[in-house]
Amino acid sequence: MAMSASSHCPTTFLRALTLLSVFAVLVADVGGRHHVVCPPFSCGGFSNVSYPFRRQGDPHGCGVQSYELVCTEISATIRIGSGVYNVLSINYTGSYFWVVDANLGMQNSCPLPRWDYRDDDYYYYYHYDGISHGSFELDPYWGDWWAIFINCSQEIKYNGSWPVECLSTADSFIYVSIWPDYSFVEAEYFAPSCGFLAMTPLGGPGTTLASDVFEGSYLDVIKLMRKGFALQFPFTYGETIRECLAWSKRGFRYDFRKGGSTKLQTWDILKIDMYFWDCVTEQFRSSNHVTSFLLDIISITLPAALLVLKFIHLLIRYILVPLALFTFLAHRYWKTRITLDAVEKFLRMQQMLVTTRYAYTDIIAITGHFREKLGQGGYGSVYKGVLLPGGVPIAVKMLGSSSCNGEEFISEVATIGKIHHVNVVRLVGFCSEETVRALIYEFMPRGSLDKYIFSSEKSFSWDKLNEIALGIARGINYLHQGCDMQIVHFDIKPHNILLDSNFVPKVADFGLAKLFPRDNSFVPLSAMRGTIGYIAPEMVSRSFGAISSKSDVYSFGMLLLEMAGGRRNADPHAGSSSQTYYPSLVYGQLTGEQVGEISEDVDMHELEKKLCVVGLWCIQMKPRDRPTMSEVIEMLEGDAGALQMPPRPFFCDEEMLPEVASYSLSSELNVIEEEDE
Repeated sequence: MAMSASSHCPTTFLRALTLLSVFAVLVADVGGRHHVVCPPFSCGGFSNVSYPFRRQGDPHGCGVQSYELVCTEISATIRIGSGVYNVLSINYTGSYFWVVDANLGMQNSCPLPRWDYRDDDYYYYYHYDGISHGSFELDPYWGDWWAIFINCSQEIKYNGSWPVECLSTADSFIYVSIWPDYSFVEAEYFAPSCGFLAMTPLGGPGTTLASDVFEGSYLDVIKLMRKGFALQFPFTYGETIRECLAWSKRGFRYDFRKGGSTKLQTWDILKIDMYFWDCVTEQFRSSNHVTSFLLDIISITLPAALLVLKFIHLLIRYILVPLALFTFLAHRYWKTRITLDAVEKFLRMQQMLVTTRYAYTDIIAITGHFREKLGQGGYGSVYKGVLLPGGVPIAVKMLGSSSCNGEEFISEVATIGKIHHVNVVRLVGFCSEETVRALIYEFMPRGSLDKYIFSSEKSFSWDKLNEIALGIARGINYLHQGCDMQIVHFDIKPHNILLDSNFVPKVADFGLAKLFPRDNSFVPLSAMRGTIGYIAPEMVSRSFGAISSKSDVYSFGMLLLEMAGGRRNADPHAGSSSQTYYPSLVYGQLTGEQVGEISEDVDMHELEKKLCVVGLWCIQMKPRDRPTMSEVIEMLEGDAGALQMPPRPFFCDEEMLPEVASYSLSSELNVIEEEDE
């Protein structure tokens, strides 16, 4: 897990910000020496010597000060600390060069290394610290061996070291030991009486130590020291970034507290950037003061910004996101729970109803796993089923997800559960289990009225049409006057009129119905509901009047006109605008352009005239001009000749026809199911 975390966390913010800082360093460095020309030079036996090396007297900006060479005709030397080293070879491909201590000449048989290295420096090799001289560091080539010299106040017995007799005295015993560079050793490791004296690298890339060297003597170590060792070129920017990223990952793996507290592990993640920038700033420091100044600014501000960004990232990822998700789920659960509780509370209040409550498993059995679908209602699908025992056919309406608030379900159960009328569909039972809700009605084998009145073949005689219209009117009037509460349907249309086996009409689909006290002259409703083409004008704008049971009268009037005409009131296939809107067409035919009376010359069946005249009375623009459903029943039961012609409805005016037709056609049969505010 440490490896995964270390690779993910740095890359989240490091790379984009690292590029920004490196770009600033590059600009500063280039700005400091873009004008300096540094041609290659020859030094000793080397030709085409170039960066990072320089000669004494070269312009400032050519090469690195720590890599300044002293050239003669036969040799090239470099000063490291207080010592002088001969350059043996330069490898530009591998970015390293070989040197040997000039003090290790053949004439000196007992030399002590002059490599100014301390064992505390050696311990911090993880930080890529080398020997600092001036502004750049000369680092040994990692992966090789070291000769470590120790000074002891008394003789020691240790198989891994050799005595250096030529340097020892009566009270000072010098020993040398060979260790790999990845090992850490303290002088006290050999004996408490020992202290660190000096150390020097051995070898470099492509060299290995023979196994017998560990069984040799100090003279064998001298031979290895005289072969020299490799030093690295100063890091390039790209290489430094890669190395520092790798180092910060290693530091994370080293420091990460497995099994530690969340606080400690979070701190381990956040301080990766401090490791990284400590490495970068140490490697990029040079004699260019502009670069050093920029690095000082960046090393202070950028790690702080990174810490803040990473803290924000962790805060959002591990606290805010889970909290937001939990809040959302809790709100969903609370809202669903409130709805379910409201439904259950309502159902408990309706325990006196004769309506039966069924389990969802019963619904599955009744419908035969929803095998036969009858149609799609405003709130869900309708399936045919058989009620056992007795094999009574029923229709099961499964409420869809759009009715999850339970309003439609409660509305239908509350409304139809109290109604017992021959012209209103009967509610047989219902189901309510968690979010699953269903309503069970008596089955209407003849289907809905719309498939008969809009058929190209004449399905009913005028007597039958009048009988059906009268039955529908009686059903609606019962809703308005026959119950303890006034019920306004709000969605009277042919699709919601069902026919039994004897073509007796029954008002159905009470999903938009509302219950109100019978003495209310208007309905407190703030949202439009119903089907476009059947919606009363006051449902659209209160300027026409108050919403009341007269809104159902308007819808019934539009239904009567469609029954009489055998077509939809808005017909896009009509030849002219006056024929497109049927109420306007029939009004002109009935009056013969004689306003206020019925023409004697009109070629209409007497019952057709009656249906049309009653329909035109029902669709008057203002609710006060419409009859009540009781008066509608009287008109349908009476003689057509006794009816007075109503005023022309507003929508029947010629100048309004194109607009009305467009309004009706564009929104035909779209159900508006907005909730009350």
